[in-house]
Amino acid sequence: MPSGKQEFVYRTVVRIAKQCYPSLPGSPIQIFLSRNASHMGMLDNKIILLTGASKGIGAATAGILGAEGASVIAHYNSDRSGAEAALADVPAGQKTFLGADAGDMAQIDRLFADAVSWKGRVDVVVLNAAIMLWTGGIEDDIAAWDQAWDQQFRVNVLSPTRLMRHAVRHFKAQGGGALVTISSWAAQRGVTNPAMISYAATKASVKAAAQTIARGYARDNIQSYIVAPGVVRTRMSEDFAALQGGEANVTAGLAMGEWVPPTDIGHVVAFLASGRAKHLSGATVDVNGASYVR
Repeated sequence: MPSGKQEFVYRTVVRIAKQCYPSLPGSPIQIFLSRNASHMGMLDNKIILLTGASKGIGAATAGILGAEGASVIAHYNSDRSGAEAALADVPAGQKTFLGADAGDMAQIDRLFADAVSWKGRVDVVVLNAAIMLWTGGIEDDIAAWDQAWDQQFRVNVLSPTRLMRHAVRHFKAQGGGALVTISSWAAQRGVTNPAMISYAATKASVKAAAQTIARGYARDNIQSYIVAPGVVRTRMSEDFAALQGGEANVTAGLAMGEWVPPTDIGHVVAFLASGRAKHLSGATVDVNGASYVR
């Protein structure tokens, strides 16, 4: 992985090359750049397990991690084709795909074991997989309430915290590592629709677990970061908007008047995974376009 000085020299060369050789494809400098550009990602030599890589934030993040040089272990629940599409531009030796039901703890155990066996280690785990149910609030019947709490806690809390446990034990043995947990602004502010009370509670719970690891294992060279997206351009958010009076109604309440692109989340995750600012460990990075400032 290049040092900061090497990267500065590389970027300087790129700038000069563009100025001096704008249309000379056979120039020595452009040949050098084409041969070496793939080795300059900020995640070179990182092996990253990403859950929920087949759609939405996960798919966008997968592509960015791969583009930055990471070897990506892309988890999917059932949509393998979605995960493959997300990593279509990443070389074959730099990606693998593992299916697992996020609600089945035995499959989650096997997921982590298989992830480690791919290249012998995992450096970063990105905990993105989650579900959001639209029923199960206080006004709903008790059966709907129980189903919403049980199903979402299994997928949104028990599954990622189980992976946290596996990861921390693995990281301690290898001398360090990092977790990046995708929470939600719902963990800080609750959810507009009270029928989704259980979803908000799961996102607060997984956030607290991630913070506890950050504090408890900091001296073991283990970092744990939290990302809290606002309204992101995903199918999940579009379905939510339909229940809130439509997309225009939701957008009207956003400071920038637009939804967060999933790639914004992906770039934040990539930066955190790089370890370039390890003292952000324990922090929650809000990505909501100034719609919720705390």
